[in-house]
Amino acid sequence: MLHVLLHIARESQPITSEQISAMLGTNAAVVRRTMAGLRKAGYVKSEKGHNGGWRIACDLHSVTLLDIHNAVGGPRIFAIGTDRDNPECAVEQVVNAALFDAMREAEALLIARLGAITLSELATQFDEIATRKGYQLPTP
Repeated sequence: MLHVLLHIARESQPITSEQISAMLGTNAAVVRRTMAGLRKAGYVKSEKGHNGGWRIACDLHSVTLLDIHNAVGGPRIFAIGTDRDNPECAVEQVVNAALFDAMREAEALLIARLGAITLSELATQFDEIATRKGYQLPTP
Protein backbone atom coordinates (compact mmCIF):
# COMPACT_ATOMS: atom_id res chain seq x y z
CA MET A 1 0.00 0.00 0.00
CA LEU A 2 2.94 2.33 0.44
CA HIS A 3 3.51 2.09 -3.31
CA VAL A 4 -0.10 3.06 -3.92
CA LEU A 5 -0.09 5.92 -1.42
CA LEU A 6 2.97 7.49 -3.00
CA HIS A 7 1.37 7.29 -6.45
CA ILE A 8 -1.85 8.83 -5.14
CA ALA A 9 0.10 11.60 -3.42
CA ARG A 10 1.77 12.55 -6.69
CA GLU A 11 -1.38 12.64 -8.83
CA SER A 12 -3.56 15.70 -9.31
CA GLN A 13 -6.59 13.54 -10.14
CA PRO A 14 -8.11 10.78 -8.01
CA ILE A 15 -6.93 7.25 -8.75
CA THR A 16 -9.63 4.60 -9.09
CA SER A 17 -9.65 1.21 -7.40
CA GLU A 18 -9.40 -0.32 -10.87
CA GLN A 19 -6.22 1.65 -11.64
CA ILE A 20 -4.73 0.63 -8.30
CA SER A 21 -5.69 -3.01 -8.83
CA ALA A 22 -3.93 -2.96 -12.21
CA MET A 23 -0.82 -1.52 -10.51
CA LEU A 24 -0.85 -4.25 -7.87
CA GLY A 25 -2.02 -7.10 -10.05
CA THR A 26 -5.04 -7.80 -7.86
CA ASN A 27 -8.79 -7.33 -7.79
CA ALA A 28 -10.43 -3.90 -7.31
CA ALA A 29 -12.54 -5.32 -4.46
CA VAL A 30 -9.35 -6.25 -2.59
CA VAL A 31 -8.08 -2.70 -3.12
CA ARG A 32 -11.32 -1.21 -1.77
CA ARG A 33 -11.18 -3.40 1.35
CA THR A 34 -7.57 -2.45 2.03
CA MET A 35 -8.13 1.23 1.30
CA ALA A 36 -11.10 1.21 3.71
CA GLY A 37 -8.69 0.91 6.64
CA LEU A 38 -6.65 3.83 5.34
CA ARG A 39 -9.84 5.88 4.87
CA LYS A 40 -11.04 5.05 8.38
CA ALA A 41 -7.68 6.26 9.75
CA GLY A 42 -8.05 9.50 7.77
CA TYR A 43 -5.09 8.93 5.43
CA VAL A 44 -7.12 8.77 2.20
CA LYS A 45 -10.57 9.78 1.06
CA SER A 46 -12.70 8.44 -1.74
CA GLU A 47 -14.83 10.37 -4.20
CA LYS A 48 -17.70 8.66 -5.99
CA GLY A 49 -18.97 9.10 -9.49
CA HIS A 50 -17.42 10.23 -12.73
CA ASN A 51 -13.82 11.38 -12.10
CA GLY A 52 -14.00 9.81 -8.65
CA GLY A 53 -11.38 7.71 -6.93
CA TRP A 54 -8.89 7.85 -4.09
CA ARG A 55 -7.02 10.94 -2.88
CA ILE A 56 -4.60 11.59 -0.04
CA ALA A 57 -6.38 13.15 2.95
CA CYS A 58 -3.47 13.63 5.33
CA ASP A 59 -0.23 15.50 5.76
CA LEU A 60 2.49 13.13 4.53
CA HIS A 61 4.86 14.60 7.12
CA SER A 62 2.74 13.28 9.99
CA VAL A 63 2.09 9.70 8.83
CA THR A 64 4.66 6.98 9.46
CA LEU A 65 5.09 3.57 7.92
CA LEU A 66 3.96 2.09 11.22
CA ASP A 67 0.76 4.14 11.02
CA ILE A 68 0.05 2.64 7.60
CA HIS A 69 0.84 -0.87 8.83
CA ASN A 70 -1.61 -0.43 11.68
CA ALA A 71 -4.29 1.17 9.47
CA VAL A 72 -4.41 -1.72 7.02
CA GLY A 73 -4.79 -4.13 9.92
CA GLY A 74 -1.37 -5.57 9.38
CA PRO A 75 -0.66 -8.76 11.26
CA ARG A 76 2.09 -9.03 13.79
CA ILE A 77 5.33 -7.73 12.35
CA PHE A 78 6.82 -11.26 12.35
CA ALA A 79 4.73 -14.36 11.74
CA ILE A 80 7.48 -16.76 12.74
CA GLY A 81 8.02 -17.75 16.32
CA THR A 82 7.77 -20.63 18.72
CA ASP A 83 6.50 -23.98 17.54
CA ARG A 84 4.23 -24.61 20.53
CA ASP A 85 3.44 -22.46 23.54
CA ASN A 86 3.84 -25.18 26.18
CA PRO A 87 6.17 -27.88 24.83
CA GLU A 88 6.96 -30.97 26.91
CA CYS A 89 10.47 -31.33 25.48
CA ALA A 90 13.16 -29.44 27.43
CA VAL A 91 15.14 -28.78 24.22
CA GLU A 92 12.08 -27.20 22.61
CA GLN A 93 11.53 -25.09 25.72
CA VAL A 94 15.07 -23.72 25.50
CA VAL A 95 14.80 -23.11 21.74
CA ASN A 96 11.42 -21.39 22.11
CA ALA A 97 12.76 -19.13 24.85
CA ALA A 98 15.70 -18.10 22.66
CA LEU A 99 13.45 -17.48 19.65
CA PHE A 100 10.94 -15.52 21.71
CA ASP A 101 13.59 -13.13 23.04
CA ALA A 102 15.24 -12.68 19.64
CA MET A 103 11.93 -12.07 17.88
CA ARG A 104 10.73 -9.64 20.57
CA GLU A 105 13.95 -7.62 20.23
CA ALA A 106 13.83 -7.65 16.41
CA GLU A 107 10.16 -6.63 16.39
CA ALA A 108 10.85 -3.73 18.77
CA LEU A 109 13.66 -2.48 16.50
CA LEU A 110 11.53 -2.77 13.36
CA ILE A 111 8.54 -1.05 14.96
CA ALA A 112 10.78 1.80 16.09
CA ARG A 113 12.22 2.18 12.60
CA LEU A 114 8.82 2.06 10.88
CA GLY A 115 7.57 4.65 13.34
CA ALA A 116 10.44 6.96 12.42
CA ILE A 117 9.92 7.00 8.63
CA THR A 118 7.22 9.28 7.25
CA LEU A 119 5.41 9.10 3.93
CA SER A 120 6.90 12.51 3.19
CA GLU A 121 10.41 11.09 3.41
CA LEU A 122 9.54 8.34 0.94
CA ALA A 123 7.83 10.83 -1.39
CA THR A 124 10.93 13.03 -1.35
CA GLN A 125 13.20 10.08 -2.14
CA PHE A 126 10.86 9.02 -4.95
CA ASP A 127 10.89 12.56 -6.39
CA GLU A 128 14.70 12.66 -6.31
CA ILE A 129 15.05 9.32 -8.10
CA ALA A 130 12.37 10.18 -10.64
CA THR A 131 14.00 13.54 -11.39
CA ARG A 132 17.42 11.91 -11.85
CA LYS A 133 15.89 9.42 -14.27
CA GLY A 134 14.10 12.17 -16.17
CA TYR A 135 10.56 11.09 -15.31
CA GLN A 136 7.82 13.66 -15.72
CA LEU A 137 6.28 14.10 -12.28
CA PRO A 138 2.66 15.23 -12.09
CA THR A 139 1.93 18.29 -10.02
CA PRO A 140 -0.35 17.34 -7.14
